[in-house]
Amino acid sequence: MNLIEKTEILLSVCKECFERHAHMRELDREPDFFIEVKPYADKYHTMIDEWTEEISGFIKTAKPKYVHPIQIETLTDSMKQFIVQSFYQKTGKKRFVLSINSAEYTLKTILDALHAESEGDMR
Repeated sequence: MNLIEKTEILLSVCKECFERHAHMRELDREPDFFIEVKPYADKYHTMIDEWTEEISGFIKTAKPKYVHPIQIETLTDSMKQFIVQSFYQKTGKKRFVLSINSAEYTLKTILDALHAESEGDMR
């Protein structure tokens, strides 16, 4: 799986988290941490860690115009938090939504940089 595909998966995870949070608020129930939350979080936390290493290498070599290492650190921390928070209805909606919107914006900016780099390689 290449970096573009991984970035697109992370974008879809943002959407899943937003939808799950809304669904959990409707259901008005607490999830079972070890059955629902932990397996999902572990899967994506591992993927985020791998992606972070790869994208950091990309930033160092390609030096994209609008993507910086601090954004990757912030994105990584934010995503790891909201992936877990999305299972809990008591998570504050405003901050949760802002975190997801910020992550989506950064991921889309990174996707644009990755696409621009891959198009540059084809020339």
